[in-house]
Amino acid sequence: MRAAVFTDYGEPLEVREVEDPEPEPHGAVVAVEACGVCRSDWHAWQGDWDWRGLDPVPGHILGHEPAGRVVAIGEEVESVSEGDHVTVPFNLGDGQCRLCQTGHSNICENRQALGLQPEAPGAFAEQLPVPHADHNLVHLPEGVSSVEMAGLGCRFMTAFHGLAHRADLGAGDWVAIHGCGGVGLSAIHVASALGANPIGVDLTDDKLELAEELGAEATVNASDVDDPAEAVLDLTDGGAHVSMDALGIETTARNAVRSLGKTGQHVQVGLTTEEAGGNLSLPTDEMVTSEIDFLGALGMPPERYDEIFRMVAAGKLDPAAVVSETIALEDVSEKLDAMTDYGTVGIPVVDEF
Repeated sequence: MRAAVFTDYGEPLEVREVEDPEPEPHGAVVAVEACGVCRSDWHAWQGDWDWRGLDPVPGHILGHEPAGRVVAIGEEVESVSEGDHVTVPFNLGDGQCRLCQTGHSNICENRQALGLQPEAPGAFAEQLPVPHADHNLVHLPEGVSSVEMAGLGCRFMTAFHGLAHRADLGAGDWVAIHGCGGVGLSAIHVASALGANPIGVDLTDDKLELAEELGAEATVNASDVDDPAEAVLDLTDGGAHVSMDALGIETTARNAVRSLGKTGQHVQVGLTTEEAGGNLSLPTDEMVTSEIDFLGALGMPPERYDEIFRMVAAGKLDPAAVVSETIALEDVSEKLDAMTDYGTVGIPVVDEF
């Protein structure tokens, strides 16, 4: 099969023939029809996360936002058949640990990060092996394409989980989303669909324009104001109810927390770079005296995907609206390189392998 293969940090991926995967007894193989190109791929490609054990080696295949058709199953698989149209969460659980059994499989004790570690080859390839297929494969509803669903594996469902499950978000609440990349734009669309009033904060006008199309009640260009957090406080007459840092740098995390009113909730979905090493400075005294909650959100348990599908069926959510373009496998390196300077808008999706 053809795959875009990692060679070295920051170097172009090499598109070449590699061996077809075989399913484990509990696993399956998916023929990939679409796969999003995500900033998490960029982090791994840059070598930002070796300290977290997410360190690709030469020959590794990145890509963790796939959708496609099952082409082979292992002998122990019961709920998946060849030909099924599926997506795959980037957090691969074993379905057996205490966390998986209590509805938290996105943080499985034996979690594997699809496409982000050598043990879990990814989906910038014609085929993808998926372990524990009964648990990790999510059947897609009829009438949706793989391209429409490609962002579900990471960005869209992370945004949904953060706002619908982790935060106590109510109708009419102000939500300040700092960073309007793929996950930030998804969060704006989700917040609007949930009845909240999202505000998009970014440095780029075209991203803010797309944020408005996806439901933002207001936007703030951080390069045009002295203090973007103060701008949010003014727009919300005292502070947002919920904030999100969708980027993972100190500036956006601090501004997001400072955008909140008293008793507000901050949702952190952006992960840090190697320079930060997982640590960001936050206004902790203000968080204490204003009783602000800090919440992490990592992916989403696959058993809750049906919540998104019901909203899609009702016309309230449209994951495809965040897809900005479709590209070929040979174009992945160019998109990763563009992410170095935040040069992509929305979610680019590979649909030519």
